[in-house]
Order: sequence, then structure tokens, then C-alpha cells
Amino acid sequence: MQSDIEKQVELATSGEKKALENLVRHIQDGVYNLALRMLAHPQDAEDAAQEILIKVITHLSSFRKESKFMTWVYRISANHLLTTRKRRAELKETSFEQCQQQVNKGFADTWHPSVSEAMQKLIVQELRLNCLQTLLQCLDRNLRIAYALGEIFEVNSTEGAYILEISADAFRQRLSRARKLIRKFMQKNCGLINIKNPCSCERLAPSSVKTGWVNPEKIIFANHKRKHQTDEFDSSCLLELDEINRIALLFRSHPDYAAPETFIFNVKQLLDSGRFKLLQ
Repeated sequence: MQSDIEKQVELATSGEKKALENLVRHIQDGVYNLALRMLAHPQDAEDAAQEILIKVITHLSSFRKESKFMTWVYRISANHLLTTRKRRAELKETSFEQCQQQVNKGFADTWHPSVSEAMQKLIVQELRLNCLQTLLQCLDRNLRIAYALGEIFEVNSTEGAYILEISADAFRQRLSRARKLIRKFMQKNCGLINIKNPCSCERLAPSSVKTGWVNPEKIIFANHKRKHQTDEFDSSCLLELDEINRIALLFRSHPDYAAPETFIFNVKQLLDSGRFKLLQ
């Protein structure tokens, strides 16, 4: 039985612009969130996601229904994100060693009296989200995309292999390698994974402001628009899980961010400009 999304693909490839708009709305959040996990900055993720959406809609006729439509979209997304130029986060060349140094020097400071309790809470939330994004940047692109797909987006090895155009064994190996690197750092440092560890977002937050890791005037992730309004992350739920699943849940605790509202408008403008053909 033909799915509704497949019907929309057929209508879009036949030139129905409303169907095309529906498709973009259906995929834009997933594309944007994957780009954000890979590039670690909303503006860079927005630029990359828009480039990916253009590739998707100009190659709709090449969708052969060999996979789910969203899996096919992720394949185009992954190829683009693995080959795109380095953006601002990657240019910093972040490493686990640098993260370790940041943690080691982070516990001496206390909050400045001018920082309100509400702002303290927001900064702590921002630090947790920022820290997880930073750890992803410590992985090379191949490991990062495998970790994002397998651990955060929870695709299976068959889907992961299709998306990355590698064997299922190769996907599992990359995911395993990425998990080990992330786990090694977090086992040693993160208090959310092991309560005996000294590092906690609450303890590190004052120092993160002082060192410029978090800028209270430019809260990036904690204030980012979300697709669904969710309750504040409750770390107590981690205690019920084993260590491996704690780490996975922590990375999945990132909000389901909403793609910028300008995506639909920008895509329509590009198509109307004649610079891109709907079908190729």
C-alpha cells in the first residue's frame, strides 16, 4: 500500500507545488537536527540544511522506494554533511584533551552576585547541551555521523549502512568506535554518568561563563525554538539505567529543535527564481 508521503513525492515530481511544500515541512526538522548534531551551530546547520533540502527536491525523481523516504533523505543529508566545507565548530579543531583541560580548571569559581537564579538555571542547561555538542565535535566526521544516526536518531545497522553507503558491519564498527571514545571521556568526567565524578553542570557553569564557553548574552541551545515543548531534563531518570544507556539517553535528551520558519519561504523563492529545476 502506498504511503501518504510516497503520494506526496509523486505529486511533487509531477509539478504540484503544494505537495512539494508538504514534503519540505515533513523532512525539514529531521534534516536540520542532523545538521546541527554534525555542525554544532544553528546558523551553520541552517545553511547546510537548506542546501540539503535543495538537493532533495531537485532529485526527487531519483527516489526509487528502495528505502523509507526519510531514510533516503538522510542519505542525501549524510553525503552532504560529510563532504561540506569545515564550518566554525570544526575550524576550532576541538579534542577530548581540550575538553579535559576545560573540566580540570573549572571548579574554583562561584556565581557573580549579579547573575540571577533564573539565569543560573538557564546557563546550567545551556552548558549541558553545549557540552554534548562539543563532545560530538571531538569525533571525526565519519564517527560523528555514525554516532548521530545510530545513537541519537536510533537508526538500525541496515538503515545506517544504506544512509552512509557502507556495509552493515562497517556501520556497526564505526558506531562502536564512537561509543567507546565518548564513553571513555564521560566515564572519567561526567557526574551525570557516574556520581563519583567531580564534574557537574552546576559546578562547572560559573567557570564556563568566565572562560567564555557560555555567553549569557548569547544563549544558543537552551533558548532554541523547539518542535515540541518539553519538560526540563530530569537527570534522576539516568540512575535507573546502566552506564551505556545513560550516555545514550543523555545525548537523546537534546530537545527536538524546530527548523527555521524561513525554510519553506526560501525554498519556494529559489525554485521560483529559475535557478533550480524541480526535476533532474
